[in-house]
Amino acid sequence: MKKYIIGIDLGGMGAKGGVFSYEGELLVCDKIKTDKNDGFEGTVESLSVFCKSLAKDAGVSYTDVVAIGMGSPGVVDSTRGLVLRWSNFNWDNVPLAEVLSKKTEKPVYIANDANVAAFGEAKFGSTAQYQSSILLTIGTGVGGGMVFDGKLIEGYRSAGAELGHVTIREGGLPCACGRRGCYEKYASTTALIRQTRHAMVENLDSLLWEEAGGKIEKVDGRTAFAAARRGDKTAQEVIRQFVGYLSEGIADFVNILRPEAIVLGGGIANEGEELFAPLRKAVDERTYIAMDIVPLKIVGAALGNKAGMYGAYALAKEKMIK
Repeated sequence: MKKYIIGIDLGGMGAKGGVFSYEGELLVCDKIKTDKNDGFEGTVESLSVFCKSLAKDAGVSYTDVVAIGMGSPGVVDSTRGLVLRWSNFNWDNVPLAEVLSKKTEKPVYIANDANVAAFGEAKFGSTAQYQSSILLTIGTGVGGGMVFDGKLIEGYRSAGAELGHVTIREGGLPCACGRRGCYEKYASTTALIRQTRHAMVENLDSLLWEEAGGKIEKVDGRTAFAAARRGDKTAQEVIRQFVGYLSEGIADFVNILRPEAIVLGGGIANEGEELFAPLRKAVDERTYIAMDIVPLKIVGAALGNKAGMYGAYALAKEKMIK
């Protein structure tokens, strides 16, 4: 009998899912919408239907699905299968794994979505050749996940690895978490957009205005890079400053943990060497031990928005083997 595992990447606006062979081949993937107004029970019901639909689309018998893995936003206790807190959906201490398992009649294993994405990259993506890596997802905030000796490092009750909330500026910008100076307030795409807009207001003749179509509200994470490629000094300074902030956090993680590789996810990683070349230099200048003594790779994510699905599959398989 062939065996299959379903991997789900749950998000606030949608869930992506895939059916994998037991050996790790992705057979089919799809997505559904999610809505906080559905409540916990409604969301679980939708996920249950989704899992059965995925098996049908893959052309496999649902009885041959042996497990479901899932990455969920929020603070997730992976050992007990609980979402301790997901503020966007108003979930507090909900037994996601247990309830979904009852609905699907399959064992369900869950972990934080950023941790699961890191696991996916470490097992199947750009850091598969390394035993230790840290994933930083650069987007609205900064998410993160750590894999050492091939295993997720989650902390007590899986509440660790909140890499976006280390402080890099004492008394700095206020963060939604209640602290000031958090990493994500300076090194997220949201932060880059804010920094770009500030520079535009201060430099009305900058090409940043042209790249944004003359409208400051049109600025996105690519605006500064596009203007910098055209030689705009203001844009180049924005990138220099942003890379500095980004490197500060990375250097701290490296000094504490010294992974073999740092992998960046999110749209900003698509800027390629225009981001990575100065970033490697800035990190090297800030780390306690230079890269020519202890090598460090800084690369972009390879799996894109499928990292969570792959990681969820790998999580479920690992838990089953145990």
